[in-house]
Amino acid sequence: MREYLLTLCITAAVTYLLTGPVRKFAIVAGAMPEIRARDVHREPTPRLGGIAMFFGLCAGLLVADHLTNLNEVFAKSNEPRALLSGAALIWLIGVLDDKFEIDALIKLGGQMIAAGVMVMQGLTILWLPIPGVGNVALTQWQGTLLTVALVVITINAVNFVDGLDGLAAGMVCIAAGAFFLYAYRIWYSYGIEAAAPGTLFAAILMGMCLGFLPHNMHPARIFMGDSGSMLIGLVLSAGAISITGQVDPDALNLYAGSEKAAVHQTVPVYIPLLLPLTIIAVPAADLVLAIVRRTWRGQSPFAADRGHLHHRLLEIGHSHSRAVLIMYFWSALIGFGALAYSVNSASMWIVLGVVFLSAVGLVLLLLPRFTPRVPVWAQRFVPPRYRRRRRAPEATAAAETATATEAEAPDDEERTPVTAGVSGVNGATAIGARSRFLDRR
Repeated sequence: MREYLLTLCITAAVTYLLTGPVRKFAIVAGAMPEIRARDVHREPTPRLGGIAMFFGLCAGLLVADHLTNLNEVFAKSNEPRALLSGAALIWLIGVLDDKFEIDALIKLGGQMIAAGVMVMQGLTILWLPIPGVGNVALTQWQGTLLTVALVVITINAVNFVDGLDGLAAGMVCIAAGAFFLYAYRIWYSYGIEAAAPGTLFAAILMGMCLGFLPHNMHPARIFMGDSGSMLIGLVLSAGAISITGQVDPDALNLYAGSEKAAVHQTVPVYIPLLLPLTIIAVPAADLVLAIVRRTWRGQSPFAADRGHLHHRLLEIGHSHSRAVLIMYFWSALIGFGALAYSVNSASMWIVLGVVFLSAVGLVLLLLPRFTPRVPVWAQRFVPPRYRRRRRAPEATAAAETATATEAEAPDDEERTPVTAGVSGVNGATAIGARSRFLDRR
């Protein structure tokens, strides 16, 4: 555990220290695109934060290669080299996209090529544990297609959720934390060496996200861009592929019986990792909803819009930071809930706890829809949005005078129609010579 923590800390330190110089480089290189209609930030912000994250990945792998216990991962497996090769390719495509805005189909082709590079070097799914059937061996083409599909889905899910400051890095860090605890338990408790590469990948991924988050929290000083979002998505999928289909369920000795019974007993463990929809359930749901929404409108699935989950949280009244924290909450609930269920699937307290926390999450989602009434004596202790608004005496007198004038006016009197957009009419427009605030001089 100490060597994993050392690798995590060095990865985080290298990413954190390099993000500042990378930000200056991005400004000089002109990687500061104009604000688009779907963007939430108000000022042009440099991208290319993925450069610092990639060098953090390289530093983590280099340090792990020189540690005593982690050196065996590089000696017995080719998966770290496969990860580095695919990460370098996807990172290069992301850097070009951050600078020149390449086409979406080209990026999709690059993602498939990066996944193919990892498959060629041995990072692939060999078999699948299916409940009631047992281990089903996959042919070379089946394993390749499933691996490429998993990599592409995870990369695009993380890329779609990267819409608010600190959202993608925080959610992936939470997912990597849950994945690390599971993989470390498989490797350390059961002595399965095949889980060691996945554990290392999760530790390095946490370091990359933790080192970048201080620069990316609201208000963000730099964005990770596609060079960062696609990179962390690929690393997350590589960890899932490294364990899923390569760890023999019968070697866990969770059930003293046949292989089919062992597979059935470990269903809560392997199904979440088969398609990592629990540790990144929120980005995956956002991805599916975006594809359905755009296809229903007759648009391309890669067409950008403002219909993502984080955009909807802002529309119903949540602040930027509050929307990010709510997304963190749901990611942690689903990821660590699945982890707890995989450890002890027979405990009813785990299910009840997940249900209770889900109810708390729903309450948090609905809070902006109503404003509680606070007593007069307690208004000074609450934020301004929960205080009752008092009308000024001048405004009250003017309103009463206008009401009396309208009551005395004859019904058949012709009234001049009011043209929409004309300033100075009852304060109906925010633009005009009339101020919206009272003169207190």
